[in-house]
Amino acid sequence: MLHSTWRGMFRRTALAAALGAVVTGLGVVAPVATSAAAAAGTLQQVTNFGSNPGNLAMYEYAPSGLAAGAPLVVALHGCTQSASDYHAHSGWQKFADQWGFAVVYPQTSSANNSLSCFSWFDSAKDARGKGEAASVKQMVDTAVAQYGSDRARVFVTGLSAGGGMTADLLADYPDVFAGGAVDSGLPAQCATTQTAASGCQYSAQNLTPKQWGDKVRNSYPGYTGPWPRVAVWQGSSDTTVAPVNGTELRDQWTDVWGIGQTASSTRTLTGGTTESVYDDSTGKAAVALFSVSGMAHGLAVNPGSGADQCGTTGTYYLNYICSSYHTAKFWGLDGSGGGGTGSLPAPSGLTVTGTTGTGASLSWNAVSGAASYNVYRGGSKVGSATSTAYTDTGLSAGTAYSYTVAAVDSSGAVGASSAAVTATTTGSAPACYTANNYQQVQAGRAHQSGGYTYANGSGQNMGLYNVAITHTLKETSTGYFVIADSGC
Repeated sequence: MLHSTWRGMFRRTALAAALGAVVTGLGVVAPVATSAAAAAGTLQQVTNFGSNPGNLAMYEYAPSGLAAGAPLVVALHGCTQSASDYHAHSGWQKFADQWGFAVVYPQTSSANNSLSCFSWFDSAKDARGKGEAASVKQMVDTAVAQYGSDRARVFVTGLSAGGGMTADLLADYPDVFAGGAVDSGLPAQCATTQTAASGCQYSAQNLTPKQWGDKVRNSYPGYTGPWPRVAVWQGSSDTTVAPVNGTELRDQWTDVWGIGQTASSTRTLTGGTTESVYDDSTGKAAVALFSVSGMAHGLAVNPGSGADQCGTTGTYYLNYICSSYHTAKFWGLDGSGGGGTGSLPAPSGLTVTGTTGTGASLSWNAVSGAASYNVYRGGSKVGSATSTAYTDTGLSAGTAYSYTVAAVDSSGAVGASSAAVTATTTGSAPACYTANNYQQVQAGRAHQSGGYTYANGSGQNMGLYNVAITHTLKETSTGYFVIADSGC
């Protein structure tokens, strides 16, 4: 399922039939967006997101009313799959709606690889500033400008070849991604040529944790910032990506973090899943290995209406456990900051009771056993309360903010977070300007180069420099404009 040179090998296995059967069943969303302004609540294609050296397509999803400062998740499909297929099956839409974040789905094609695999094994395409990796970085920059996303909370996940590319992206851009999740994938830079890829896929590489860690450190030499927090998902019966890859990924990222390979804690989850957590020096989970007993090659989903259920089954979408839920919790997308270990349930009934130009008031229902409550704005803790009400202050006028609340027990353990609510402060909203490209340039909101018009600040391509093309520009900060054709 990982690259075109294995076509002959697949024909000799049962996997070949599965791969051949799935190709015709995957739908592709038709291009509907001509700028970075996609309609909220639907999966849309975005064009003009950059020079796109990797020849990828960009799709995105954001819930209606998404607040500024929300997280951003990048999700990469597996071979023979598409962005729309991954969006439909993986469960990420449920949690984007519930916890308030946008999702970008890069899509490759048979023009790049005969099986539509991301090129995790090609050093000309998976390295920092090159090929597909550079295209994904351009997608991140476009989405961050469009949604006002929090650059400190950008995450990436992927399945199979998308998982291998996820590991490469985490190594290439630790300054971009705060965390990642590799589902049935390969360690970062395991292979740098197609001929070496099969060895990574099927067998142990017999490298030490330091040797694995060096592959990450050498991907961005001289980097001294924080490393991404990494979740690894691996089925014990995977014959396409050998289970040893999960162990090698664990070794790689624990070494990068400078921690040992002995788990800080282990617990049993649903679907025969064992979660092993490796804490950093502050006691916060830095790496987590989720081993799913009996699972073959694919993404773990668990259809249903429960809080911890998600997704739909299909080829390479296997009914064991909702991996997207546990990955989102590990990253802290539920508002817990990734540190919630308590058993208290999520508070219900979170409501916005009032807003001013600089503040927002909240209330919620009490949780039995709670000593206090943490309040999170955009996923970051902003305060605590011993009652079931809180007023957040110091906000900007005319701006939407996303809030969640979690109960804290007497020992200080933080429980599950509530569903998110959005509060919009009163007063003036960000200024928007609708005009043709010539007028936008004359007004100082855009500039022209080589016959094309670019928004000041974001640099988004607005098309030809003439009076025939009209756009709406939103000024998200002084002198920084983004295309906002779908609404401001």
